[in-house]
Amino acid sequence: MTLNIPSTDALPEIAAQVAAMLGERRVVVFQAPMGAGKTTFISALCAHLGVDPLEVNSPTFAIVNDYSSPAGPIYHFDLYRLRDLEEVLDIGLTDYLDSDHLCLIEWPDVAEPLLPSPKERVNISINVDPDTGLRTLTID
Repeated sequence: MTLNIPSTDALPEIAAQVAAMLGERRVVVFQAPMGAGKTTFISALCAHLGVDPLEVNSPTFAIVNDYSSPAGPIYHFDLYRLRDLEEVLDIGLTDYLDSDHLCLIEWPDVAEPLLPSPKERVNISINVDPDTGLRTLTID
């Protein structure tokens, strides 16, 4: 499924659609270039799930942020700065993945061997049209 994001005003509606698609899947991976809006979308998704949107920020330096929601903790990862699987293991990613709580992962490539199969997670790509700046969200 591909959704157009005409402006940030559309994010709450799109976040609600994505939340409805999660089902029992607890891992969501985000693929997008730098500055495409991964954290902005995650903020909208977390707000839909009951997290104060002012609490949501990029975990670039912390690597993982945890947020409280009515359904339990939500873990937000930014793995951009991690170089290899050993560093991913050092932050305890497998413990988070085994927690049965929602895990939102930006820059997931370095952790691929530890992640659920693509069919057992939600894969989200955000693309930006270089000419118009229009963003599209592709979910599979």
